[in-house]
Amino acid sequence: MKKATKQQNIKDEFYTSEKCYIAKLSNTPDDPDVSIARARVEPGVTTRWHRLKGTFERYFIISGIGLVEVGKLPPQEVTAGDIVLVPPMCRQRITNIGKDDLIFLAICTPRFTQDAYEDIEN
Repeated sequence: MKKATKQQNIKDEFYTSEKCYIAKLSNTPDDPDVSIARARVEPGVTTRWHRLKGTFERYFIISGIGLVEVGKLPPQEVTAGDIVLVPPMCRQRITNIGKDDLIFLAICTPRFTQDAYEDIEN
């Protein structure tokens, strides 16, 4: 990895089949140890059950109110400042239970790659 400052445009987000919007903030092969994405879930939406193979994920809640489900833990309400830890191969999903968008950073180690993602909704 080379030293750098990256300017971000969070309006460069895209909708995923997981039912949320993602803006990639940092996810490049020259920095394989970590990726950072901004996730946005609209009010009333629950993301799909999924897990990541070989990737540890952390959610850092920026704004909104969510109900997160991780593994076999009971559902937990999360708000700004909370951190959710999701080990590799652990099922996860989040529901926006508020009136405003739920926004959080998804920080993955090693960096997120699409082949790590596994939809386990059914």
